[in-house]
Amino acid sequence: MPKTIAQPFIATSKTVIRDKDAAARPLSQGDKERDRAELERLAQAIGRQQERFYAMKHRKLLVVLQGMDTSGKDGTVDDVFAGVNPQGIRIANFKSPTALELAHDYLWRVHQQVPVAGEMTVFNRSHYEDVLITRVHGWIDAKECKRRYRQINDFERMLYETGTVILKFFLHISKDEQKQRLQSRLDDPDKHWKFDMQDIAERKLWPDYQRAYQDALRATSTPHAPWYVVPADSKPHRNLVVANVVLETLHKLKLAFPAERPELKKLKID
Repeated sequence: MPKTIAQPFIATSKTVIRDKDAAARPLSQGDKERDRAELERLAQAIGRQQERFYAMKHRKLLVVLQGMDTSGKDGTVDDVFAGVNPQGIRIANFKSPTALELAHDYLWRVHQQVPVAGEMTVFNRSHYEDVLITRVHGWIDAKECKRRYRQINDFERMLYETGTVILKFFLHISKDEQKQRLQSRLDDPDKHWKFDMQDIAERKLWPDYQRAYQDALRATSTPHAPWYVVPADSKPHRNLVVANVVLETLHKLKLAFPAERPELKKLKID
């Protein structure tokens, strides 16, 4: 099998999360304007593929975006899927669970948001919060965390076996880069709405989160639902990686419009 752009970013059972790797830019052309032009080209190509994907209506695509605060989940959605018809894509956000959600198993609210036939769905945060923040804060122990890894793998396998293509992206930023992005929100009054004091509290747990992410990636990156570790200190490079992986995946599906309908050829509209 020929090597693809996606392969070097795939997480394995030996993946190590290191701050220094967040600054890597293997796909960059060394010029921001050229990178942005390439990203725009990729986004338009994704849009063309999505039109076929939507028309076929028998496959589903789930894109999972995870990362530390300020890693760029919203920005990734904005740029990578800029060329997609809004009718064919849906964004699902997972915040603190409600009382009703807590009364069910932790995957209950997630299952309701998975894509339907012909749809692309992006999870901005996801079911992985239940093995990340819960583990870091000690709300579940190591034994329960491993049990949830197994349950998540089973859940994703079921989705895959019923027609859902799954792509999971860990947007990997360094602690220094997060510092700069948080400070920029404080320095610009127009960005104050983005700032949450809880971000500072969570930042103090940085080493714990890095270990939690590393453990989760190792345990749940599978052939049917791979994790991609995306160097995300550079916003344009982050989006280039995600766009390339999404486009490669869509090309592999060999998408095409449904067969023509001969009975329509001679039909004339009065």
